[in-house]
Amino acid sequence: MSTQQYKKEIGMMNLEQLIESRESVSDADFPIPEKELLCRFERMYTGAVNDVLREFCLLNQALPNRIQPLREYRTIAGIAFTVKSAPNAMISGEMEFRTQMLDTMHEDAFVIWDTSLDEQATLWGGVMTATAKGKKVKAACIDGGIRDTHQILDADFPVFYKYRLSNGSLGRCLITHYQVTLSIGGVTIKPGDVILGDIDGVLVVPREIAYKVLIRAEEILANEEVIFSWVKEGQSIHEISEKGGYF
Repeated sequence: MSTQQYKKEIGMMNLEQLIESRESVSDADFPIPEKELLCRFERMYTGAVNDVLREFCLLNQALPNRIQPLREYRTIAGIAFTVKSAPNAMISGEMEFRTQMLDTMHEDAFVIWDTSLDEQATLWGGVMTATAKGKKVKAACIDGGIRDTHQILDADFPVFYKYRLSNGSLGRCLITHYQVTLSIGGVTIKPGDVILGDIDGVLVVPREIAYKVLIRAEEILANEEVIFSWVKEGQSIHEISEKGGYF
């Protein structure tokens, strides 16, 4: 084999590995029912789970701080349902593709919407909220605009968003993909990942390690309850540190 052929084969192998790493979607089952997993994650908070992800050497799992909660939510946990759109002057086919996407949206989904940094349109409003709530979707995170905010608030549906604006999406953007791998602010989100959202933002837990992360987060929460009790008792920082406490 010539050097040129060898380099070509190695390059193709590396490309295949990259594609597999980036585009593959896990269908791994959890060792407990999915609803139980989500319920237990909802007893956590994003800060504790983020610290666990750091133990797994995953330091970039929180979505950018430009994405804010509409309300001061307690933890919401769901399964990633990904959507990709982009600014576009075209209109043809938009409503049909959107309908197809909404039909595919599943119960307990946490919608993650990459707008390709759109600044001119809103991708989520009152009708989308009503539709999602009717399908028992848990929440939506839009890296872009929302509107009909009073309707969203009245529906008591958790939404995380970048900005509010009255502009609708039709004629300003097109949905291009759904249930594909996204990258938002350098964070990779795949369909099926576990998504947590609370007052401190949105966090992505890769599906393959979600159960292990949950178990460790529950341990941290139990440890913190003990530390809080020591602080309440008036124990000194030195005493707490000597017993393995942390601050």
